Amino acid sequence: MTRAFAILIRQFYLFRGSPARVIAVFSWVAIDITLWGFITRYLNTVASPGFNFVPALLGAVLLWDFFVRVMQGVTMTFFEDVWSRNFLNIFASPMSIGEYLGGLVLSSVTTSFAALAFMLILSTAVFGLQFFSYGAAIVPFVAVLFLFGISLGIVASAIVLRLGPSAEWFIWPIPALISPFAGVFYPITTLPSWMQAVSRVLPPSYVFESIRAIVKGGEVRPADLALSIILAVAYILAASFIFLRTYRHAVRTGLIARYSAESLS
Repeated sequence: MTRAFAILIRQFYLFRGSPARVIAVFSWVAIDITLWGFITRYLNTVASPGFNFVPALLGAVLLWDFFVRVMQGVTMTFFEDVWSRNFLNIFASPMSIGEYLGGLVLSSVTTSFAALAFMLILSTAVFGLQFFSYGAAIVPFVAVLFLFGISLGIVASAIVLRLGPSAEWFIWPIPALISPFAGVFYPITTLPSWMQAVSRVLPPSYVFESIRAIVKGGEVRPADLALSIILAVAYILAASFIFLRTYRHAVRTGLIARYSAESLS
């Protein structure tokens, strides 16, 4: 943990010396919460009385933004080494791959939960979102989103490590590509059958289906919760394996020493 903590310290110094990095953590989530907050207010004025769109939509936006922040917390820390051409320094040190990934996760924990706290304050103070009214059932689902975000961040880092810095443009659209299958704003049953099949292997789909059930006054199905946790853990293990294999390939073929190129084949 000491060596993994060194990655977090490096990020701390980067943030301390660059206010733009700090602003970036909070600016996009503030825009999303503000935009969707006013949309939910408008929908409440035109919808039938008795249904509140704030927990249904704004709560979903908050959780999805948290997931995106988790993934980007891993990838942005990794990209700092990409942009500074720092891989030879990192991997020539005694730090192991597990410790390096642990450092990426620690950095993601710090930035994502800071963003989550900011979103909770903004959505509660301005739009009246009672996030904790979901009850204790929300805690394991937040953990599922966190684990899945970490796994995607590790896989995304492996893609850039294998293909080179120019591959980072493949990474930014990943959350947008997943969101239609995750059912962030609508039930999975509204999707065509082939999209539903994809949704069943994505942990976030169970999270947002359960959130909608809680908002409607229903109960969380324990089977859905258990399956989402199993899938999230499986994705973490698979992502770590992919990153390790990619790193070994880069070292064995000498790609890691030629990482200053825009693309690697």
